[in-house]
Amino acid sequence: MDRDLNQQEKQTLLKLARDTITQYVTEGKRPPLPEATGMLGEPCGCFVTVHENGQLRGCIGNMIGRGPLVELVQEMAIAASTQDPRFHALSKDELSEIDIEISVLSPMRKITDVNEIEVGKHGIIMARGVCQGVLLPQVATEQGWDLMTFVENTCLKAGLPTDAWKDPETNIEIFSAQVFGEK
Repeated sequence: MDRDLNQQEKQTLLKLARDTITQYVTEGKRPPLPEATGMLGEPCGCFVTVHENGQLRGCIGNMIGRGPLVELVQEMAIAASTQDPRFHALSKDELSEIDIEISVLSPMRKITDVNEIEVGKHGIIMARGVCQGVLLPQVATEQGWDLMTFVENTCLKAGLPTDAWKDPETNIEIFSAQVFGEK
């Protein structure tokens, strides 16, 4: 990201995510996309997280943007609300109980020393072979984790042993995110 999203861009993305989830769940259709101007037209990775009554209800994202941010937010809003394999698809009855959070990601940066990770600022991608796990920056803060707990839990999310980060074959990348939501 060359710059941070401004308040209007954040509100546009939140409205897009809300309208998309509502229309997709109720009618199976997507609303029209807003104009992809400024940062909304940039190819940034993003995650859309859905909470229901304060509990995780879905979270799906794409680390790399391949088109305008508005398109990826719409795709991830649909995926987070209807395709997260941990949950059943959101129903019409649940729409009034949800709130939406969006994380717009910076480019990834490969690291060789986990001490470069700043808890609360960086998210982690841990990968070795076909195993890969991602935790967003806010996860460590929300869970009250220190650096080592965050690193070990990212290994676990990747399906790797908790000390996999020590293996030179393990690829570790970090990124930051602008996180904003309806709450």
